[in-house]
Amino acid sequence: MALTPVERRNSFLREDIHNTEPETFEEPPAVITTPVGDMWPRPYYLENGLRRVQPYHFTYNTNCKQRWRGRELLEIFTDEFRDRPAEYYKEAIENGTIVVNGKRASSINHILKNGDIISHTMHRHEPPVTAAPIGVVHEDDDIIVINKPAGVPVHPAGRYNFNSVVEILRAQRDYSFNPSPCNRLDRLTSGVMFIGKNRAAADDLSVQIKDRTVKKEYVARVVGEFPDGDVVCEKPILQISPKLGLNRVRANGKEARTVFRRLAYYPPAPREADDQTAAADEEEKQRSEAEKEGKPWKSLRGYSIVRCRPLTGRTHQIRVHLQFLGHPISNDPIYANQRVFGPALAQNDDRSDDDDDIVTRLGRMGKDEVAEAVAYHDEMVDDYNKRKAEKLSGEVCDICNTALYTDPGVHELGIYLHARKYACEAGRWSYETELPAWALPPAGYEGPTEATVESDPLAADLAKLGLNDDGTVTEERRKAEAGKEAADGEEQQPAAVAVAAA
Repeated sequence: MALTPVERRNSFLREDIHNTEPETFEEPPAVITTPVGDMWPRPYYLENGLRRVQPYHFTYNTNCKQRWRGRELLEIFTDEFRDRPAEYYKEAIENGTIVVNGKRASSINHILKNGDIISHTMHRHEPPVTAAPIGVVHEDDDIIVINKPAGVPVHPAGRYNFNSVVEILRAQRDYSFNPSPCNRLDRLTSGVMFIGKNRAAADDLSVQIKDRTVKKEYVARVVGEFPDGDVVCEKPILQISPKLGLNRVRANGKEARTVFRRLAYYPPAPREADDQTAAADEEEKQRSEAEKEGKPWKSLRGYSIVRCRPLTGRTHQIRVHLQFLGHPISNDPIYANQRVFGPALAQNDDRSDDDDDIVTRLGRMGKDEVAEAVAYHDEMVDDYNKRKAEKLSGEVCDICNTALYTDPGVHELGIYLHARKYACEAGRWSYETELPAWALPPAGYEGPTEATVESDPLAADLAKLGLNDDGTVTEERRKAEAGKEAADGEEQQPAAVAVAAA
């Protein structure tokens, strides 16, 4: 029996461009119980708007990373892989489903060295992703420009393998098709991606992006009223936890620079009140209650649609910079999570003394606690999302005894961050998508339904901001800052700078 998906509207993208015909799949067996090779066709099936993968046996082969050298085998697995408990990895090493160079390890304390290959055979349970198709913006003999749905990782990684852009594209075309991504987007981010059809084309475009000859524009929906004009955040970013994908503003981090421009601001719907005084009293009451609850973010009114131009390419750069500026992406499960970062949500915070606590709290999200993003919307919706969010279900797999997760909620399939446009600086090519649905004016409001020239961050006068075309600081500004530092007698990191629009 073939499974045909029912057409559903993707809540994170307005509309995929050049959508392909709906996919059909042969129904996989109820349980795949024996180790298999590279399965073809892939064991996909579609259900309730989600693309699912039937559980299957799979062997990971991983070269020893530099940071693993000289460390114990069990320590590596418990420190860097969070989807299984330490007891599972201990048993897997002892019973030989985790091996080194094809041989059973001498003990759980086996020391890894350069050149080792670690293999792990397991019964794999992939999380479901959205069933929304991968939109095609442009295709020629060398590249495919796609509109990536939110929530789908680019490459097989972690808990995801077949539910990745690379594998979905291969399944849609042919087993011999070897898609080569030229740029990367976070799993939760949607938007423009380049897929090379051959290695030469992929390498050429990858070099352009790496050499900063490509202008990139993202659009985000953030908390509160974002400032008008050009806003530049120049805070360096440091990776705090590779295991959890946590990055924070740190003075000893890598150089990072982002230009922001507000496209629109939507205040909360007006409340019914007898007069302006009553409305003001109500607002003050809410602010007071927010402070008592330790949730000052509740006093931030409404939300803004912001266009973002990253001038460097650090992991989570836009998300981290928006958090630092006090306007995190509204539904970001990490950087807008007050249960992880506390009431202030790390606004203007570049300290490192709370990193361990934050890593611990973040590690609990999705395990024994729901990964709750701060809710800037109706409390009823928030309560519903808490119930529907992914977390451990309390059930285990009959075959491998793995703890099973519930399905992710719709709000967990993506965040309000979309790669809207990529353009060659020399003007040879440019590809863009429409605004996603969440960036359009809400019911009862007027606002832009497409990107405007006035809000285009790619048109920002970088020279006015003291920046070169490649995003580096101009020599004039560098000298001026050096002179100021000498006068102050201490080194100062450049903070977020707001420059009024011309």
